[in-house]
Amino acid sequence: MLNTLERLVLALPHKISVSYLIPAVPISGFHLQSAISLFPAISIRGKSCEINYGSGSISGFFSQDNVEVGDVVVKDQVFIEATREGSLTFLLARFDGIIGLGFREIAVGDAVPVWDNMVEQGLVSEEVFSFWLNRDPDAEEGGEIVFGGVDPKHFKGKHTYVPVTKKGYWQFELGDILIGNQSTGVCEGGCAAIVDSGTSLLAGPTPVVTEINHAIGGEGVVSAECKLVVSQYGDLIWDLLVSGLLPEKVCQQIGLCAFNGAEYVSTGIKTVVEKENVSAGDSAVCSACEMAVVWVQNQLKQKQTKEKVLSYINELCDSLPNPMGESIIDCDRIPTMPNVSFTIGDKIFNLSPEQYILKTGEGIAEVCISGFMAFDLPPPRGPLWILGDVFMGVYHTVFDSGKLRIGFAEAA
Repeated sequence: MLNTLERLVLALPHKISVSYLIPAVPISGFHLQSAISLFPAISIRGKSCEINYGSGSISGFFSQDNVEVGDVVVKDQVFIEATREGSLTFLLARFDGIIGLGFREIAVGDAVPVWDNMVEQGLVSEEVFSFWLNRDPDAEEGGEIVFGGVDPKHFKGKHTYVPVTKKGYWQFELGDILIGNQSTGVCEGGCAAIVDSGTSLLAGPTPVVTEINHAIGGEGVVSAECKLVVSQYGDLIWDLLVSGLLPEKVCQQIGLCAFNGAEYVSTGIKTVVEKENVSAGDSAVCSACEMAVVWVQNQLKQKQTKEKVLSYINELCDSLPNPMGESIIDCDRIPTMPNVSFTIGDKIFNLSPEQYILKTGEGIAEVCISGFMAFDLPPPRGPLWILGDVFMGVYHTVFDSGKLRIGFAEAA
C-alpha cells in the first residue's frame, strides 16, 4: 500500500462489502480496523443530525477532529457520531462507517466533506480520486481507492470522460440502453444517471428494469394491477399513442391518473380494482398504466403488431421485480443471456451476463440474482439511473472534481 502526500492509495479488504468501503465517518459502537482512523477528540460540536440512506438511516450528532487517512492527516474534519442505526444493514455490517464522496452541495448540515478538505489543505496534487473494485472473490484485495490520481495498473486503454451535469451526486447524462444489440429507446434523448460505489447493484426506473429482467429471464412478483391495465386498457393505450397523444397524457385521458398540479395520481378506478379483488391502493393502478405506456411506446418504435405488443407486455407484468426491486435468475441460463449495454459519451459500455449476475451460495443452495434493480426516484430529482458496483467492478472509474467530469475505462 502506497501512501504519499501527493497521491494516497488505499487497498480495500475483499471481505468487506464493496457498498461501503472507506470508514471516514466514525459510527459509535462500530469497530475501527481500517486505514482511516481518528485521533482523540479535540472538540465536539454536538448538533444533532440524521441521514437517510437507501438501505436505512442513522441519527446522531456532529463532532470535529483530525482524521488520519493512511499517513495523511485531514485537520478539523467535521463528522457524525451515530447514536442510532435505523436498519439491520448498519447493525450487522462489517464496515466501520461511511465516507461520503459526493459534492458538498448535498452534505448534511453544510459540513465540508473529507475529500474537499483534503484538496483545500493541499494534501493531494490532483483534484481526482479513482476506484478499482476487484471482482475476483478469491483475491486478498477487494479493490483500491486512490486519492489524488489514478493507478495505471488497474485499467486498460484510455478513459471516456463525460461532464458532471449536476453537482450533488456525481451526475451525468446517460445515452441509449441496449439489450443485446436492440435499443430500448428509453434514453435515446438522454437520461439522468449517477455513479455510486454505495449502491451494490445497478438501479433504474421500474419499467426499463422490468424489460431488462424479462429479457434475461428474471422472475419477480406478478402484478395484478399490471395485468388488469393491460387487459382492460391495452387496446386504448395503443390507439391513443398511435393517434399522437403525448405519452404523459395517456393515463390521464383514460381516467386512471389525474394531474394534481405537480404529478399524476390515481383517480380511483374502484370498479375495476374491486371486481378483481385487488388489495393494492389506487396509485398502483396509475403506476401500472404509466409503465404500460412506456412499454407500448418502446414497442411501437420496433414496428410490431398490436397483438404481439400486448402479449409481450402481459409477459412483462410477470417479470415485475419483487417489492425490494430485485429479480431471481435461473443460473443455468447465464450462458444464453444477452449483453446489456450503456451509451456514455460516444462509447458503448457492455456488461456480459457473467458481469451483471450475482451468485450467492454453492451447490444446490446457489442462487443467482439480477444485477438490475428497480428504483423509482420521483421528480424533480428523478427519474434517475444509478451505476453501482455491478458497473464499477467492470469499469475503472475516475472522479475529477477539478474539471467536473467522470471517466470510465475497462478495469484491469
